[in-house]
Amino acid sequence: MYERPEAVQGTTYKLRPAGHDEALYLTINHIELEDGTLRPIEVFLNSKNMESFPWITALTRMLSALFRQEGDYTFIIEELLQVFDPAGGYFIPGTQGQRVDSVVAHIAVVLERHFRELQARSPTPRQASA
Repeated sequence: MYERPEAVQGTTYKLRPAGHDEALYLTINHIELEDGTLRPIEVFLNSKNMESFPWITALTRMLSALFRQEGDYTFIIEELLQVFDPAGGYFIPGTQGQRVDSVVAHIAVVLERHFRELQARSPTPRQASA
């Protein structure tokens, strides 16, 4: 299990789900492992919409707990992308027509983009051993 250090680095994304009055802010914090790899350690979701509070709290706690466990965490993207909103999906504003089936799936898209960014910033195995 990975322990959270005193200070971490992270990025906050503003999500504007179609049909929602309030924005959703997703913060993803990461740590640097001994080999230089960057790994997410926790997430926070914030919204002014108090009706969303229970599921937001549950999702952030579950994701943060998953990120602190050793092993692959990227499988969560596919799981979150499968969450369907019976009210219908939407096209993500500012994209080239990328459609998601729910706010949770939108969060998965942002997580996936962030994971790719962390991977790009992490050293390759050759760099790590040099």
